[in-house]
Formats: sequence, C-alpha cells, structure tokens
Amino acid sequence: MTEQKKLRAAAIGVGSLGRHHARNYAELAREGRIEFVGPCDTNADTAAMIAVDNGGEAFTDWRELIGKVDLVSIATPTETHCAIACAFLEAGVHVLVEKPIAMTLDEADRMIAAAERSGSKLMVGQLERFNPAMVALRPHVTKPLYFEIHRVSPFPNRSLDVDVVLDVMIHDLDAVQWLVGEDVKVSDIRAVGIPVISNKVDAANARIEFENGAVANITASRIGTEKIRKTRFYQTNAYVVLDYATKFASLTSLNPDAAHPLLGISVNRLEVNDVEPLRAEITAFLDSIENETTPPVTGEDGRRALSLAVGVLEKIERHVSRLDVQK
Repeated sequence: MTEQKKLRAAAIGVGSLGRHHARNYAELAREGRIEFVGPCDTNADTAAMIAVDNGGEAFTDWRELIGKVDLVSIATPTETHCAIACAFLEAGVHVLVEKPIAMTLDEADRMIAAAERSGSKLMVGQLERFNPAMVALRPHVTKPLYFEIHRVSPFPNRSLDVDVVLDVMIHDLDAVQWLVGEDVKVSDIRAVGIPVISNKVDAANARIEFENGAVANITASRIGTEKIRKTRFYQTNAYVVLDYATKFASLTSLNPDAAHPLLGISVNRLEVNDVEPLRAEITAFLDSIENETTPPVTGEDGRRALSLAVGVLEKIERHVSRLDVQK
C-alpha cells in the first residue's frame, strides 16, 4: 500500500481573520494531515510575515496558486469572493470561503454553479455553527419559538468593506434559519439601522418572522463598548441561553412531575468540548473532501443567509431614507 497523497492547502487573504486560517493549516501540516503551501495576500509584507510565522511560500497573486493547491481558504474582501472562488472551483480546487459568501445573490449563484460543474467542494465559513456552545446545544433544539439575540462589538480596527448586517449579523441570521429549520420559509422582515461612525450601517435591529410562527429579534452593533454574543430563545418546555463569547449553553425547564411548579425548575448547563471553532470548521472542511461528503455549510446555506441579509438591508434602506443622516 502506498501512502495517500496529502492535500495541499493555502490561505488567501491573511489579514485579521485569514491569518488564523493560515495558522490552523500550518498546525495541521505539522501534525501530518496536510501540506501547507503558504499564505497569499496582496500586501507583500503581510504575506511574508505570515509565511515566516507559519511556514510555506509567500504569495501576492492568488492566480499563482492554481495548480499548486487542492484546497484554499478565502478571507479576502467580500467583493472579491466570487472572482477568486470561481477561478479555483473551475480549476477543480476545493474552496472554503468566509462569510458572507458574496456581495450579491447573483455572485453566490455563480459560485454554486461553478462548484456543481467541477464537482469541487464549496463551503461557507459560518463560524458560529462550530462554536463549542452551539455544538453542545444543537442536539437539544426542538422547535424554537422566539429568539432574542444581541451581537455587539467595539468598532473594529480593520477595513470595513461591508455594513454591520453582512459583517456580523449574518452569523445570527444563519444560525436562526438553521435552528428553526432550513425548509421553513421567512414570511416577514422588519428592520431598522443607522450609520454612526462609518458611511455604512453600523447598528441595526431586525425582526424576522417565519411561516411556522417563530420570531427572531436580532440586534447587531459594531460601535459598542463591550463584546456581547448572546442568544436566548424559547422552545416548547425550555428556555435556552447560548453565549458564544464565553462558550456557555444551558436549558431551563420545568419538571411536570414536581409537586409545585417552582420546585420543578431545573437548569441544565451543557458540557462543552472547548475546541477552537475555526479549527473545527477547517477540520470539517477537510473531512468532507477526504470522505467525499457534503460540506456541513454548503454554498446553498451561505446563499440562504445572504438572501435574508439582503432582505434586512432592503428594509434598512427604506428606514435610512426617512432619517436626516448622511451615509
């Protein structure tokens, strides 16, 4: 028997998030699972620094990687996702692209079609699905009825190519659809949002209603003074708390056999396996390639989240047009 050839990986766009893709690929290479070809970034100094830290060759043009890799992570500005991903997919290279999948639904469709034509895997980096708290909670989710979600961050020290909806709220838009059920359609969207520090929407609130009656109220802001990543929701016979930041998940419920309702309250704090979410995401991507299975977050999943985000932004645009603010 001959040893199976190792998959060759590269990280494209190694800024604030992409450098962690490079780090994880390098760690997996040291463990013998893959070969890390190297980082790629239009900033030559950044590419060189990440290569020094993680090994591999530094690239400044992603086109040079075609023919040298079997899979890539793409963490470049969103407006470049479609062009880069399609080039690799059409060349038979598997692609893990950061959220949002693309700037427009048309671009997302082009990426999905490219993957279908070539048979390459297309996975979208909806990282919160791999948060240890979510992983522990997911088997306990039955039929969520009402969500209250808050995602607040200090203003980011990085380039802002998208608004707060596509930047951070999309995590929760994806999670809500995943938990309610991907076959359950959205029936109504109401949303407001305002630009505060940048010329894009920096704070927003959306109310999403589904055809089965479930409702999600989501607040997202990138101009806070603290970091909040909390989801609370009610389902039949349980109140659920999920904190992505502290990796905490619990279910509070009543014991129907208790002599008195107050005596029957129980809080089940779920046991969490504290694995780095990005490491779990990349490992799942590799598993889907090696086992020839469907990636856990498909291009269609990414498109679904983007479609809901676009719907939220349309409602916000109507709201902003009534405000005396300059975008």
